[in-house]
Amino acid sequence: MTGLSRQVIGFLIAGSLGFAVDAGVVSLLVHGLGWNPYAARVVSFLCAVATTFVVNRHYSFSAAGRQPLKRQAAHYLVAMIGGFVVNYGLYALLVHHFAAVRDWPVLGVAAGSIAGMVVNFVSSRHWVFKARQAN
Repeated sequence: MTGLSRQVIGFLIAGSLGFAVDAGVVSLLVHGLGWNPYAARVVSFLCAVATTFVVNRHYSFSAAGRQPLKRQAAHYLVAMIGGFVVNYGLYALLVHHFAAVRDWPVLGVAAGSIAGMVVNFVSSRHWVFKARQAN
């Protein structure tokens, strides 16, 4: 398996776990605790980012070399914001325009997750987990 193949597969696994966390948290907050779906989505996104960071750091991009945890986590969060803008933008648009998505926000989470995936992979591979050259 090539390095890129391993990264893509690992990223998809991490993304699947992140989606499960994202969808579970947003559903719990909206249906279980009565939160509005916009605020719930911000919290669920942060939970998903923490989940995917751990998997991507230890599996998907482990061959890229390690940077200090706090710095890499901060870079990862910043990078994921780009994907989140795409992700949340589509989510909010769908929630606003479609009653079915307001009733079942997990549908918007799925659409947003797919839309933000490419941005997140490219920023992870080429910035956050980029192999560092020894000085």
